[in-house]
Amino acid sequence: MPSTKHPHNGSGARHASRKPADGRARGRGGNSKRRPGNHAAQKNSTPYPQSDGPCPLMRACGGCEWLGLPYRKQLARKQTAMQELFQPVLDSSRSDVRELEPIFGMGGRAGDGKIASPRAFRYKAATPFAPGEHGEVRCGFFARGTHRIIEVPNCIVEAPGAREILNGVAHIAQELGIPAYDEDSHQGILRYAVLRLGWKTDQGVLTLVTSRRDVPHLDELALRAMQLDPRITCVAQNINPRVTNAILGGETHVIAGSPSMRDKLLGCTFEISPTAFYQTNPQQTELLYKLAIDGMALTEGDVLMDAYCGSGTIGLCAAADARERGASISLLGVERNAAGIIDAKANAELNGLANSCEFIAKDATEFMLEAAREGRRIDVLSIDPPRAGSTPEFLDAAINLAPRRITYISCNPQTQCRDLQHLMQGSYHLERLSLVDMFPHTTHVETVAVLRREQ
Repeated sequence: MPSTKHPHNGSGARHASRKPADGRARGRGGNSKRRPGNHAAQKNSTPYPQSDGPCPLMRACGGCEWLGLPYRKQLARKQTAMQELFQPVLDSSRSDVRELEPIFGMGGRAGDGKIASPRAFRYKAATPFAPGEHGEVRCGFFARGTHRIIEVPNCIVEAPGAREILNGVAHIAQELGIPAYDEDSHQGILRYAVLRLGWKTDQGVLTLVTSRRDVPHLDELALRAMQLDPRITCVAQNINPRVTNAILGGETHVIAGSPSMRDKLLGCTFEISPTAFYQTNPQQTELLYKLAIDGMALTEGDVLMDAYCGSGTIGLCAAADARERGASISLLGVERNAAGIIDAKANAELNGLANSCEFIAKDATEFMLEAAREGRRIDVLSIDPPRAGSTPEFLDAAINLAPRRITYISCNPQTQCRDLQHLMQGSYHLERLSLVDMFPHTTHVETVAVLRREQ
């Protein structure tokens, strides 16, 4: 199951089969690295042959590999691939699960009849910029394996209006004489625009990624960008001077509007700063979190540890759910990104949970090792690690701390499969394993595992 990362969406696609829907095999393309020799000098946006199907640019863009496949067939392929991947886990005597339940798609599940093809579910959108043949500011998507821009008037999987905003930014930048960054010569200024729109609010954050700090007319670009759509409440500059395929650099500051935006998940309100992690598909995120929270089975007085907590969304939604049921719990969140911890503390305050929450800026493995040495009490453990999964040291410490339940959300089923086997070799029993289709039309699958400690 190889994995790729598409340059225009920033999300890793986990392949549910070894070939995409068009039948062409792909290798590992981590970090959007492109093949040498394909960095052709063709930087202009010459027209591409249009495709028959729901998107005329689907073949040239390649972001939605399975867009031409009926949605029920997409779900069926993912279901089959995940059953095969997790079979060694399911065959264990410590698994209650023998066959995976049908994947949760958008509007239906694997095995259902006809399901409408999902549209407009991505509330985060990004565009690279590149110079045109005559120095114009072009934006859209990079054609696969090149730095050639495909101009995109509209993207059917993005939130309504998102692509119009991004195209408007390119137009304003050109009027102001702010040059696009050239990925081949490493000249120019404007590299990317990243847009986050609220799902349940009319707010949004636009982040302009530039190759240097001082950019003439950047303030004017920000103010005019805010006029493109009333939802844009914050415009930030992110500075990325490095020769890299990574979109974001390490320095960000707000140049217009408020310092953040707000959105809602499962009844909780969250402040989202310009570079904070926040799920791209909030509709499916609510389902993903609900599956995890149900698996926690929190009761009065429990201590919940939210490892790799980011800005605290999972743990705070769980604490709010417990409060709604009349149970008071304590929440401990651990995240090595200090900015994420600042957001988490603000979100706890925003949702009236600050008095029962503690958030610590520390590497999750380091914290778990210390907690195990100190015999810290953890009743329920929530894990949502990066693609690489957790570490053996973290998992061993978790086994020693002996929380009665563990929920494990994963964006990479391969590493989750490995980690589940580690936990099950300890004292844990797999109770449930759910699949969620977070990114329809791609090979990406997210999973939620629920484990209980054997007495």
